Amino acid sequence: MEREGMFIQSIYYGQIGSEATERLLEIYGRDGSFLLRDSQTVQGTYCLCVRKAPFVHTYRLVHAADSWYLQQDSRNRLLRFETLELLIEHHRRATDSHVGVVPLNDPLEKRQIPDRFFQGLVYMEMNSSRSNSAE
Repeated sequence: MEREGMFIQSIYYGQIGSEATERLLEIYGRDGSFLLRDSQTVQGTYCLCVRKAPFVHTYRLVHAADSWYLQQDSRNRLLRFETLELLIEHHRRATDSHVGVVPLNDPLEKRQIPDRFFQGLVYMEMNSSRSNSAE
């Protein structure tokens, strides 16, 4: 991630979980707001999360060899990009419906989010992991 530009750094939320992502986009986003986070299930991949009320749509971004692509079902062609920024910019400009991605209109930059949200998030994730470990 450190090789990516300032734009990607500004929308990358790291290891934020899916529940916290949904809450973040619900509170601070609007339709078309999007962010980038680590995948919780596949190490080394990222998730592009986009709000389209009433849902948050999540797309897995995969790095293979020297390119990034949006993981889609086998019917869709795989478009490959040198950087995450090029991939996201392509999908921001895409107007054709066959791409299958909810429109990316509004990057939800970390600087837009009050620090208190992240402080509450740490508390919530710590309590959530404790309750999961008891099961």
